[in-house]
Amino acid sequence: MIGNLRRYSLPLLFTLLAIGAFALREPALPDTPTRFGGYTMGTTYSVQYAGDLTPDASAAIESAVASLLAELDKDIFSTYAPDSELSRLNASSETTVSLSAPLFSVLSEAQRLAVATEGAFDVTVAPLVDLWGFGPGRHALNAQVPREADIIAARERVGFQQLVLDAEAGVITRPVGVAIDLSAIAKGYGVDAVATLLEDEGVTDYFIEVGGELRIAGHKDSSKSGWIPAIEAPTDGDSQIYDKFFSRGESLAVAGSGDYRNYFESDGLRYSHEIDPRSGQPIAHTLAAVYVIHASAMTADALATAYMILGPEEAFETALAAGQAAYFIVRSGVGEAGVYEFSNRLTPAFARFLQEG
Repeated sequence: MIGNLRRYSLPLLFTLLAIGAFALREPALPDTPTRFGGYTMGTTYSVQYAGDLTPDASAAIESAVASLLAELDKDIFSTYAPDSELSRLNASSETTVSLSAPLFSVLSEAQRLAVATEGAFDVTVAPLVDLWGFGPGRHALNAQVPREADIIAARERVGFQQLVLDAEAGVITRPVGVAIDLSAIAKGYGVDAVATLLEDEGVTDYFIEVGGELRIAGHKDSSKSGWIPAIEAPTDGDSQIYDKFFSRGESLAVAGSGDYRNYFESDGLRYSHEIDPRSGQPIAHTLAAVYVIHASAMTADALATAYMILGPEEAFETALAAGQAAYFIVRSGVGEAGVYEFSNRLTPAFARFLQEG
């Protein structure tokens, strides 16, 4: 598993609605998408694709996807596996370390987005995540509010500016003891890698999902219907559909982040797993969930987390200024039954996906 489980608790109902829409809206068709899935990165993955492939070719693709995700997880990005590249980097006593191409690529994008979001997205947040009880091997039910002195000490080890990447040499330089957590971006990289694998095999119509992060392209059947992802209501308990949108046959990536499934309560206060690396504190605003559409699942994955940190107003203005397709669900109050009420806000770039193409 990579990162910590806080990033893998947002199923979004994407796959469920995509499959359900196919079953309900279409009669049995000869080109039913091929489907397979499994487990990776502390969560599940599923792949659907439409294409006229032989059984042997389909089996080879399924095996190749499983091998690819296993390698990215256990060999590179896992913070649970002690022998993964990331675990070895975090434990290294060397200040300058050579990186594999996948790890360097993910860290490069992480650093770019850290600058763009002024530190709202920061992969060095790991010490704070651990301190608040949401790190690898921990569970929010056992979490406690840390002492202020411990928060101050942990913040000294946090700051994306402490990471220096040398693209020519393929190395990273950072102070010993600075830990990196890629759980808010590595899943997206895995989704993009699977999409590239499929496209290299000539598959152009697919729906890939890893723990809620998606890559979608083309159509699901001969009727040329696009895929129909759904957005999950940000509530505890069984998954419920809050809204849906249409891929319109386009190639796109989707990622979401929310604070409603992984948190703990203490003295009547609710502490989210979403930790602001700039303050060292869990977020305390009204943004419950955000969904981002982008060309890259890796970028969408990180942006969704960054927007959750920024909060409803700053995140919306940031996405609007960037022309980013983003959908925000905000807690607007508490109803008579003591249940949260929600309102949504979306950028113009996202609005067009609410209509079928």
